[in-house]
Parts: sequence; C-alpha cells; structure tokens
Amino acid sequence: MNFYVNVALKLIVGLLFITLLINVTGKGNLAPTSPMDQLQNYVLGGIIGGVIYSDSISMAQYIVILLIWAALILITRYAKTHIHAVGKYIDGEPVTIIKNGKLLVQNCLKVNLTAKEVDFKLRTKGINDIRDVKRGIVEQNGGLTIISEGDKDVRYPVVMDGRVNPDVLDTMGRDEDWLDEQLAKQGIHKVSDVYMARFQNGEFYAVTYQDQ
Repeated sequence: MNFYVNVALKLIVGLLFITLLINVTGKGNLAPTSPMDQLQNYVLGGIIGGVIYSDSISMAQYIVILLIWAALILITRYAKTHIHAVGKYIDGEPVTIIKNGKLLVQNCLKVNLTAKEVDFKLRTKGINDIRDVKRGIVEQNGGLTIISEGDKDVRYPVVMDGRVNPDVLDTMGRDEDWLDEQLAKQGIHKVSDVYMARFQNGEFYAVTYQDQ
C-alpha cells in the first residue's frame, strides 16, 4: 500500500511542478518551436518517469532534482533571450536552402538534410518544380517554410528579438538603410529596442520592448 501512496504523491508533485513550470516559462513547451523546448519536455518526462517507481529516491530528493532542472531551464531561457550568441548556439537560426529557384546544397548539408529529405519536404508542401520557389527556409524546429514566386500577402519578419534578419531583407530586395529609415519613421532609433518588426502588404509594423 505504501508503494502506491508514494507513487501517487510523486505523480501529484510532478503534475504540480509541470503546471508551475509551464506558467513560469510560457506555453512554448506545449507546442515546441525550438530544440530547447523539446529537450525540456524529454528530460522532465525522464526525471518524473524514472523517479516515481524508485524507492531509493526520497520525496525531498525528488523535489530538489526538479528544482535544479527548473533553475537550469530558467537560466538558459534568460541567457538565450538576452545574449545573441547563446540563443544562436542553443536554438540555431533559420537557414535558407532554396534561393530564387536554386537549391543551396551546402546549406542543406549544414542542417543535415539529404536530397531525399529535401525532396520529401517539398512534396509535402505541394512543390513540384523547385524553380517556382523564391525562398525555402528550414526553421529552428526543422520545418520548411516556402515562399513561392508571385506569392501575395507574404509576411516578412525583418527584426526578431532585437536582431535584424539579413536574409529576409535580401529576399525583400531591401537593405539595413531602408530598415533604419522605417524604424526612424516610428520614432525607433535602435534595432535592439525592437521586439518584433515585420513587413506585410506594403506596410511596416514594429513593436518595441517598451510597448504595452
């Protein structure tokens, strides 16, 4: 009977901890968009699954292990949000594998995509001719985003988390001088102050960290 009570208590603690961690770190790990979100889920599940049936690990030790993992997650999330080099190392960045109808083989190899995998991703996107693709971008979660020639209502994420996306500017046929001009029109003088900026339907939209 004590075994089942112990397992039930550990399950309850695990459930409460997961709920708390989701509320503290955000809902990103419910629909992972980065390797870090995936890793958080895998390790947390491994900790809870590996501990609940072990009598050698006390409740106090179990809670301490969960707190250590939570601290690592919070520190890592803060670092990758505020330090570009850390964010780039942990989550990586989107990589363009198709540009103006041409397959960039070296970029495909950089993200460990075989020709068969590239062809499969294109087929699942309904692309029959690679020459119809203006940009093919492998996102941080491994998904493929396609911008086809002649696409209308395309949203270009020009700035994300205070960092310019030069590949997007290149796709748009713009440069950083144009971006600085657009930001200046909205009273923004530093790119690092911009939480997100996008260009869509001929309009430039930017939100700073200070906006409510």
